[in-house]
This record gives sequence, structure tokens and C-alpha cells, in this order.
Amino acid sequence: MASTLERSLTILEYLALRPAGKTLSTLADELALPLSACHRLLGELVRCGYVRQTREHGDYTLTTKLAALGLSYLGGSGIVELAQPVIDRLAETSGELVRLAIVDGDRLTFVAKAQGARFGLRYDADMGIDVRLSCSAAGHAWLMTLSEERALELIVRQGFGVPQHYGPQAPVGWKAVVEILEEDRARGFAQIQEMYAPGMNAMAAPVRRRGEAASGVLTIAGPAIRLTPARMQDLGAPLLAAAEELALASSGAAVFARAPAPAGTR
Repeated sequence: MASTLERSLTILEYLALRPAGKTLSTLADELALPLSACHRLLGELVRCGYVRQTREHGDYTLTTKLAALGLSYLGGSGIVELAQPVIDRLAETSGELVRLAIVDGDRLTFVAKAQGARFGLRYDADMGIDVRLSCSAAGHAWLMTLSEERALELIVRQGFGVPQHYGPQAPVGWKAVVEILEEDRARGFAQIQEMYAPGMNAMAAPVRRRGEAASGVLTIAGPAIRLTPARMQDLGAPLLAAAEELALASSGAAVFARAPAPAGTR
């Protein structure tokens, strides 16, 4: 049986993906919690300021307290000061959305971005979300630095998700992912076409110092009509240079601190 803390964190994670909020009965049903226990946990989260009700006996939704904690942590870590100038320059060079994701245990989470598109179509995905490893350029850029066994472990743990939620080219099996990662390693950076979302292409490079595990991933993403395979090839050198610059600049930041490369790192 899950502990009270685990149940509370599950509620927070659930509500973080549903900004409009959910009713008590829906929460209890979808999280498989007894109604009384769910009500009690929500009451504690409300008391502590992490959750509020939108109206009396109405939906429960997150407050900004949790987001403020995350922003305070990132601000204190120095990641914004270190990464933003590099991200801004790459966004200007590419004319597309550039984002940085950091490796945190078994997760990869976007934490900073810059939008390089000034007109026309723009791709601007949500921030703060865990990356779907199997079908994203960021996920592939991280997985390509790991052993096949470690990469498989991470994908199996997260799963492939629901195919309808991603692009028409999203891989649905491990064999397909292995083939993609081999191509990425040969190229030096990850590249996807309509895998994560319909009409969207992306590329990514790992942020890592020689002999160490990847501490993050730098990505460029944009509409497929503009960010074509030829355009991504042209942007390969600037992307790799930016990732290397960020790896060197971030060596002293706590959020990027990593132990020496484990056996599961390529």
C-alpha cells in the first residue's frame, strides 16, 4: 500500500497535468483512491497551500506554490544565468524553438527555452514536463549516450505511451528505437520527423563533458515545412557547438553535477 506521502505526491503530479482542475470523485476514481482518503489528502494539501478549490464543493486545482518552489530552485542553481545566453544565440541562429532539458535520475525535464521564430508558424511546447523518451529528439539524444541495456530499461519503465497522442512516425517497439539510435550516433545528434507531434520536426544533442554521463540535452524544434531534414543537417554543427559550450560552462552548477560516467554510459 502506498504511503500518505506517495499518495499526496501522486495527487500533485496528477493535478499538474490538469490545470483546469478535477472534482473529488474524479480524482479518487482515476487515482484508484478511496473517496474518504482522497478527500483527507486534498484537505491537507489545501491547508499547506499547494491545492485550492475553484469554488465551494468544486474542482481541485494546484496553486502556484509548487511552481514557485521549482522556479526558486532553478534560479538558485544558476542554470538560467549559465544556459540562457547559449539558448538565445542558438534560437537566433536557427530561427526555431530551442530548449534545454536536464537529466534528473531516470527523468528528462525541460527547464529553459528561447523562441527564435519571429513570424509565421511557431512551435512552442509546454515546459516543465517529463520528456517521452521513445519518440522525442531530446529522449533519443539522451538514450544514444547510454548502453542498449540502460536505454531499454528507461523506455520500458516509462512506456511508449498512447500512439494516437504522438506523431504518425512515432516508434512503437524497441527494435525501431534501436535503429533510430544507431543512426543518431552515426550522425552525432538526434533527429526526428513527425515522431513527437504531427507536422513537427526536431533535433537534439546531449550536454556532456568527455568521460561523464550526459547532464542535459539541447533541442531545436519547429514546423516540418520549415525545419526540413536538409535544414536540420545545416544546423547540426551550431547545435553541437552550443551543447559543448553549455557542457563546459555548466560544470560548476549543482543542477548539472554528475558522478563519473556509469557502466551504462557510452
